Amino acid sequence: MCELFGVSAAVPIPVNGLLKEFFSHSTEHPHGWGIATFHGNSASVEKEPVPAFRSSYLKARLSHPLETDGMIAHIRLATVGTMDYENCHPFVQRDCFHRCWTLAHNGTMFHCPAIDPYQYVQEGRTDSERILCCLIDRLNRAAMTAGRELTAEERFRFLDGFVCEMTPGNKMNFLLYDGELLYVHTNYANSLYTAGLPGGTLFATTPLGRYRWTPAPFTTLCAYRAGQLAYAGTNYGNEYIDNEADTHFLFLDFAAL
Repeated sequence: MCELFGVSAAVPIPVNGLLKEFFSHSTEHPHGWGIATFHGNSASVEKEPVPAFRSSYLKARLSHPLETDGMIAHIRLATVGTMDYENCHPFVQRDCFHRCWTLAHNGTMFHCPAIDPYQYVQEGRTDSERILCCLIDRLNRAAMTAGRELTAEERFRFLDGFVCEMTPGNKMNFLLYDGELLYVHTNYANSLYTAGLPGGTLFATTPLGRYRWTPAPFTTLCAYRAGQLAYAGTNYGNEYIDNEADTHFLFLDFAAL
């Protein structure tokens, strides 16, 4: 599996130490790294299809103080898609109202025909990018039906229904930012944790630093605004459990990398 790290805070917090520890895990997740920081309705993305521990760019980047009130970071252990820039997370797209959406995914979509058509329009080859393509397409249709941009609560309810539909039979841990809300989701046991800090919340696949980490809400979409929980969705119970057929699929795809 890949690993995720995220920040939602009311004020910028220093993250150099956390990121250095996070990216040290790239010895076991060597297929690329990425960071997205947010500035209003825009995302600044830095990523490379090289192991983070070998990246001279990343080393130089983290040698200077880095503070942020919103971030998504990712280290990749590829299961679908080759080791190329286009397959590195996070992925960014804008909807028809120019809202910027940024996604990092940790998991595999084993049984999800709904995202298959988007392989013909995506830039890379990952199932993760197809999730975002499908999401933006459906969101645009919902906005066109409403005749306006959806509100924050409407966007959350839309995402809640989308997750309920997409998760059966699929491993779907992700961090997703829409310029206002950071959406957080896990349906694979013991693979996403949260830690509170003054004015903010951290998220990580593996606990980092000396914070008090607890498991993230399970099989339930949550959204955070400026470090505080804004919305909690349906506890639908679509837990992903490892099985032999899916493991065989991963082995075949990984062998092709």
